[in-house]
Amino acid sequence: MDDVKIGEVLKPVDADETGRREKRVRLEFWRTAKRAARYVPFMDELVAAYYCALDPKTPFRVRGTLLAALAYFVLPLDFIPDFLLGFGFTDDVAVLTAAITAIRAHIKPAHRTAARKALEEAE
Repeated sequence: MDDVKIGEVLKPVDADETGRREKRVRLEFWRTAKRAARYVPFMDELVAAYYCALDPKTPFRVRGTLLAALAYFVLPLDFIPDFLLGFGFTDDVAVLTAAITAIRAHIKPAHRTAARKALEEAE
């Protein structure tokens, strides 16, 4: 997936759209994460990013970037449909990598601790 498309996915949106994305992410994240676990090599960072995105202390722009990437991740029909085994999450990984790289400094130890705990409980 090229930088132009990633930029389109991650571009800033208004508060209403951010709210819609947050609702979608809250509803679909864990189901999608379970399906994608073997295709996403950085699941621990992905889950930490999820907790960072839902943290009201995280700056709005950072939350917006993460929610955009996470909303793209939970959509089953995106640039490469997720049901294409082995390839379906390739575009999602590219978008998530770009978003997490851009905001990594905002993922706090508390987000990583929550992620580790959630992943341990999911096993």
